[in-house]
Amino acid sequence: MIFGIGVDIVQINRMDKWLNNRSLLERYFHPDELVYSSLKNAKTAVAQTLAARFAAKEAFGKALGTGLARIALKDIIIYNNDNGKPEIKLENTALKAFEKSGAARTFLSLSHEKENAIAMVVIERD
Repeated sequence: MIFGIGVDIVQINRMDKWLNNRSLLERYFHPDELVYSSLKNAKTAVAQTLAARFAAKEAFGKALGTGLARIALKDIIIYNNDNGKPEIKLENTALKAFEKSGAARTFLSLSHEKENAIAMVVIERD
């Protein structure tokens, strides 16, 4: 059963500005996300990757129904599985909020084009 749906959009140039601020990136992104994005060839691709992941974190909070209060964004880890499908891994504050809600599964879709990145999260309960 669907528990919640969240959608968020982020302007890619917002992440362009963040790329020169390592402490800001480390505040919002898990180290694994920063490593993955750094593997991209162009600065634009890095910004697109981070923008989509940031949108996914915001969409997760919306789908959870609580927003991101008391959840550290770097505790919401966006990664690609072996087939390239984006997935969400939760740790610490995010995992506690997820478990408290009674949710069971997350589904994630990411996209970006030119100026914007978008993410949609669906959370299910049993």
